[in-house]
Amino acid sequence: MRMYFRWAERKGYKVQIIDMQSGEEAGIKDVTFTVEGPYAYGYLKAEAGVHRLVRISPFDANKRRHTSFVAVHVCPEIEDNIQIEIKEDDLRIDTFRASGAGGQHVNKVSSAVRIVHIPTGIVVSCQTERSQHRNKELAMRILKSKLYDLLEKEKEEKIKNLTGDKKNIAWGSQIRSYVLHPYRMIKDHRTNIEVYNVEQVLDGDLDVFIESYLKKYCSFF
Repeated sequence: MRMYFRWAERKGYKVQIIDMQSGEEAGIKDVTFTVEGPYAYGYLKAEAGVHRLVRISPFDANKRRHTSFVAVHVCPEIEDNIQIEIKEDDLRIDTFRASGAGGQHVNKVSSAVRIVHIPTGIVVSCQTERSQHRNKELAMRILKSKLYDLLEKEKEEKIKNLTGDKKNIAWGSQIRSYVLHPYRMIKDHRTNIEVYNVEQVLDGDLDVFIESYLKKYCSFF
């Protein structure tokens, strides 16, 4: 998350966290955030996929090497003039108390909203705003974007018969590896680009990977 926030900062983009769930022991289990700026989606779609991190875990007292995976999903925020039909009967809307900072308001008011789109199983949560109404509004906006993205992918699969693009969060499915031990290198497995200054990449310098991907797979770039 920090890597992408730093990348967005370098670009002058605006970032807003919509929802974040802490890990059971440490770290972050899941986070949803928006990135706003010129060509933000065009660049970030190159980052969609599974990322693999190999390092000495700071949470392991025995200092053993651990391998972690994270799935990155990127979808565009749709314009208001694009109509996505969502039936009320297809939604399950729950409210709960927001976690994290926020003072008495967070502790006493169930302002956070979780929306489940029953037909697709898509779940969207928002707890960053003070009002339940605003959180629901943001959650619905994210849900519409995800449904639109899902419909577009289904169209592409029908046209191109793409059945092998979906990746599981597991060995051999990653688009990029970040190896910090026993050697230090970051490699993009789609373009074979390798970078040895891992601190610079983890600090948000992703353009070499993004541009190489777009040049290889997007004819308009």
